[in-house]
Amino acid sequence: MRRPPATLVLQDGSIFRGFAAGVFPPSGVATGEFVFNTALSGYQEVITDPSYAGQVIAFTYPHIGNYGITPLDNEASRPWCAGIVVRDLSELASNWRSEKSLNDYLIASALPAIVGVDTRRLTRHLRVNGAVPGAFGTADDATLHAAAQSARGTDGTDFVTRVSTPVAYQRGAGDLHVVALDYGIKATMVRQLAERFRLTVLPASASREEIESYQPDGLFLSNGPGDPAALATQVAVVESVLGTLPIFGICLGHQILATALGGSTYKLPFGHHGSNHPVKDLATGKVEITAQNHNYAVRADSLSRAEVSHVNLNDGVIEGIAARQERCFSVQYHPEAGPGPHDARYLFERFDELLRHGVWEGA
Repeated sequence: MRRPPATLVLQDGSIFRGFAAGVFPPSGVATGEFVFNTALSGYQEVITDPSYAGQVIAFTYPHIGNYGITPLDNEASRPWCAGIVVRDLSELASNWRSEKSLNDYLIASALPAIVGVDTRRLTRHLRVNGAVPGAFGTADDATLHAAAQSARGTDGTDFVTRVSTPVAYQRGAGDLHVVALDYGIKATMVRQLAERFRLTVLPASASREEIESYQPDGLFLSNGPGDPAALATQVAVVESVLGTLPIFGICLGHQILATALGGSTYKLPFGHHGSNHPVKDLATGKVEITAQNHNYAVRADSLSRAEVSHVNLNDGVIEGIAARQERCFSVQYHPEAGPGPHDARYLFERFDELLRHGVWEGA
């Protein structure tokens, strides 16, 4: 397939050449904050993860799209990312589950992509300079440079309101009832919870009164995109229910819970995006290989009402906290792991124990 030339321009002036794929706006320009993902597979789950809202995903694995697309692997009803960057976009989809090629999916989803890019060079640049806003597309260089200068990162922006469900919905049929606040919840996360509990998913804007009206046995705080510091309303709601319900948070839910407990967050240089991050459980000494997708983390020196339960062995970032008196815990990584390893699935069982007994094993 012959593709039109395309250019990627970062806000710092760096230029990368490639070819256009998917669908660009009529202006021929797309913008976002550029991050890289190191997963070797699971590109569909990555692209449809709502936590990537506002970001352009550069895949470090060079060959993307070879096993096609199936609706069964979607983490949301549509992609929320701002686009993707790929070295080699496979034209051939070879998998018995595949229903269309990745390129066909990009076109159907009106998602812009730039392919043929030296993603190794781009990744090295982002590792040195951090996640950088920029622009890419088929427009001329001057237009793309101007768009890159006006592109915004994720700091201070509420992306949660964009990706959250507008209405409540139910899943599962367990004997315990859990309310999940949807900050950008992944389909795999919903499935894991619904296999264990009767689940009600509420919009991120739900108030304490709305949560309590469902008379839940516990509260779940989901993953989601963007800067937790921009979510004062969501933090206030969680703070208001602390101690009244057992709480389990994942990713953005972890950051919101930590903030509600008096902690604070900061932005990592280039974030954690991949499916091979080693995390140590400080209580057991065990090391889990985990899937991660976040640009922000909890400050270690800000925690006074919670203890650190897990740490990242690559850089020491806090990966989990627990506040036993308030009956709550959270992790920065993704125990549901779509895509990724299943080492941390035990955390859903821990939540079940917390709901049934007010404490989990080993606490």
